[in-house]
Amino acid sequence: MNVLFLTIFDFESVKERNIYTDLLREFIKNGHYVCAISPAERKKKVKTHVVAERNFRNLRLRIGNLQKTNVIEKGISTVAVERQFIAAIKKYFSDVHFDLILYPTPPITFCKVVAFVKKRDGARAYLLLKDIFPQNAVDIGLMKKDGMFYRYFRAKEKKLYQVSDRIGCMSRANVAYLLEHNPQINRKKAEICPNCIEPVFMGISRAEKERIRKKYQIPLGRTVFIYGGNLGKPQGIPFMLKCLHTQRKNERAFFLIVGDGVEYGRIERYIEKYKPENVQLRRWLPKGDYDKVVAACDVGMIFLDHRFTIPNFPSRLLGYMQAQLPVLAVTDTVTDIGTAIVAGGFGWWCESVDTGHFACIVEQILNCEYDTVKKMKICSRQYLRSQYDVSKSYKQIITGR
Repeated sequence: MNVLFLTIFDFESVKERNIYTDLLREFIKNGHYVCAISPAERKKKVKTHVVAERNFRNLRLRIGNLQKTNVIEKGISTVAVERQFIAAIKKYFSDVHFDLILYPTPPITFCKVVAFVKKRDGARAYLLLKDIFPQNAVDIGLMKKDGMFYRYFRAKEKKLYQVSDRIGCMSRANVAYLLEHNPQINRKKAEICPNCIEPVFMGISRAEKERIRKKYQIPLGRTVFIYGGNLGKPQGIPFMLKCLHTQRKNERAFFLIVGDGVEYGRIERYIEKYKPENVQLRRWLPKGDYDKVVAACDVGMIFLDHRFTIPNFPSRLLGYMQAQLPVLAVTDTVTDIGTAIVAGGFGWWCESVDTGHFACIVEQILNCEYDTVKKMKICSRQYLRSQYDVSKSYKQIITGR
């Protein structure tokens, strides 16, 4: 089977490790031929080119800037993506007859691209629903409900659902939300197809753990909580800082934040103002280095803004599970990621409005017995294998079960 993968996610090689390349490798491993369009933004100064690997072709299409740019440029670039992708398929993949189209959100502006390939090749279309836009932007105050931009993108969203033959949602709560707010969708279209990876467990020795902590100035004798990922509006950074402020005098805990985003400066200013001795902020690390740092920590953290009415399910959970870390989720009440963590026996959850509850859970974690933590690590590994192995999402897409 020939598979076309459409994304704005920037990757060069299918050998990279993330939820998308892991899935594509699973298709290749099972004998399929995969073509991808993974664009490079203009600011990277990369010309359009094709990267060819065994049973895989990746078109690195040059497009306008989408990330870390002004609203006008981002809007123009987003609207232009459909036309650019269709032209690229005509030029670079005219020799391939596609049987299946895979495409994650964001963006929601691929409906014309999908419709074009479906009409040309008779391909089946599978949407990997990772982002429910524009409602997520409305939830956190980035867009006005029923405003001009909302109406435009909401129309695009509905067309994308319409053109998709099946819609893979990250969790049960995602399926329920999608069907409740989009009654026009055939209920048989929507199914659970969770974020999945090829598990590569990152356990390290005590000696390696000490070496990594010394290298990154992470205290040896403290319980280290790590947050790794985007530092943007969806993560509710102001509340995260309130939580950290409750712990600024806690000599048993250390909080490491690794990432980047529009709220990075807010965290930086907090640290400059209060100078907490148990908080460290770092920008993105190379993937290999980041994985080792996570493995050298004790607890992974997930934060989501309390205002969300859509059920997010951040994929950074999987990185923590690969390192066999217990996880503390601090989120809204709509997402079911906290439910999964607690039911799976590998972590804790609290609502992202209560710093007192957060402080109580931190104290509870610090007082956990060794056997309890060991059991949570085992549960984390087992749950990853049973629920989030990439073979599960591959089978769901291929067979529908």
